[in-house]
Amino acid sequence: MALRDLLYRAYERRLAGDVGGPAAGGPHHVGVILDGNRRWARQSGLASHHGHRRGADKIIDFLGWCEDAGVGVVTLYLLSTDNLRRDPDEVAELLGIIEDAVLGLVRTGRWRVHPIGALHLLPAETAERLTAVAASTRDGGGLHVNVAIGYGGRQEIADAVRSLLLQTAEQGGTLEGLADVVTVDSIAEHLYTKGQPDPDLVIRTSGEQRLSGFLLWQSAHSEFYFCEALWPDFRRVDLLRALRAYAARERRYGS
Repeated sequence: MALRDLLYRAYERRLAGDVGGPAAGGPHHVGVILDGNRRWARQSGLASHHGHRRGADKIIDFLGWCEDAGVGVVTLYLLSTDNLRRDPDEVAELLGIIEDAVLGLVRTGRWRVHPIGALHLLPAETAERLTAVAASTRDGGGLHVNVAIGYGGRQEIADAVRSLLLQTAEQGGTLEGLADVVTVDSIAEHLYTKGQPDPDLVIRTSGEQRLSGFLLWQSAHSEFYFCEALWPDFRRVDLLRALRAYAARERRYGS
């Protein structure tokens, strides 16, 4: 083994020793914006779909690293509502890659997979497949994995408010009464991630420093970590650095 590899592994082990799960102050819920697939392909002289495939292949490794670090929930930002407005052929190809990736997660039998997003905006066959795979893992154990597909933070909040109002109307609520039921807690109960803890840490790869609509409501008090690595090049050591940075921060929850 080359000296460089030995040094890298020693550094990785040291980082792993510096971080721990929630009981040791580590994050319970990690959100990830998997950015840089197209740029990776372009830099490699390849078509975009090669970057998306390479990025999809990274997901299982990443989830295993999260499990090893004691993370309980991971939310993966795979496809935004804005992405759906791209060239139809590119969108169709990307949806096929995402379907394969999600089915790959299910086949491992290791995790509970939960699609979140405006699934009604996806092709009906894709939405049905995603719903079916989610049902097949519902009673499983291990890591809870949200796959955000056709997801937009504004869309989620609008959908949550609409769902709340429709529920109240079905229960015979009046127009005046509707105003009373619109609270922070009641809206949270209608989000795609209802019943789950908000993300403690949000990671974005590729060096971009913005949320792009990811978990706008849930990330109000999250810590953020921006990584220069493009998603297909993301390594376990990059995750460990993010977890170490998180552990070193004093969370103030908006204060």
